[in-house]
Amino acid sequence: MENTNNHIAIFKGKSIRKIIFQNEWWFSVSDIVEALIDSKDIKQYIKKMRQRDLELNSYWGTICTPLEMIAKDGKKREVTSANTEGIFRIIQSIPSPKAEPFKRWLAKVGYERVQEIEDPELATKRTKALYKLKGYSDAWIEKRMRGIAIREELTDEWRKRGVRENLEFAILTAEISKAAFGMTPSQYKKFKGLKRENLRDHMDDLELIFSMLGEASTTKIARGRNASGFVENKVVAQKGGKIAGDARRKLEIESGDRVITKDNYLRIPQNRKRIK
Repeated sequence: MENTNNHIAIFKGKSIRKIIFQNEWWFSVSDIVEALIDSKDIKQYIKKMRQRDLELNSYWGTICTPLEMIAKDGKKREVTSANTEGIFRIIQSIPSPKAEPFKRWLAKVGYERVQEIEDPELATKRTKALYKLKGYSDAWIEKRMRGIAIREELTDEWRKRGVRENLEFAILTAEISKAAFGMTPSQYKKFKGLKRENLRDHMDDLELIFSMLGEASTTKIARGRNASGFVENKVVAQKGGKIAGDARRKLEIESGDRVITKDNYLRIPQNRKRIK
């Protein structure tokens, strides 16, 4: 398997679409199946495979999720995708000698993920390289990486203070965003014309800076007040976000220009748009 860019990989002459989602690689299921069988009707083969493997079929909705990838016509479309673990499970239902080298390649991908868990610096280096390939400038990448570190510090603090992950994390994040930008993350994504894309990957330098300020302020206030539980941390999140919001509004008044922008990097990479 040879990586050609952040979206396409090549397996024995076959293109395999892939994307980072929830901090791990997800692969196009139809591309994987097509690379391992001789059938021209991939949809029909997958349908019969699920009928043949009832256990796989029962977990299909759990294993697979639709993610936006580039289709053959060059447009972005939702593609049924699975992570490394899910792909391994699907391959088990494909009786083909072609599956063996693919299993070895996926094992390599999984091993790299284990390496990153054991040595986070490797993950940082690979993330930087990925952003570079996607067309981001070095200055933007440094801010984005710093923002990731500040975010992790905040979520670690929330865990220590009894905030539950997923729903409560999302609510507190929305409170910071509303106070800092006047929008929740979902509203902000809609404002920028995004769907499943990561919002912060489409922020410019100032948007990233004020995101960092809101989250760093929230962490500091939580420690200073020794906030405990969801309710107290919700108040803290609002205060932390307000610090960033007040600073943003003051900058907008002094500069005469808005910080919040509809710009995204869906079509033009960040480094090219920055020059433009």
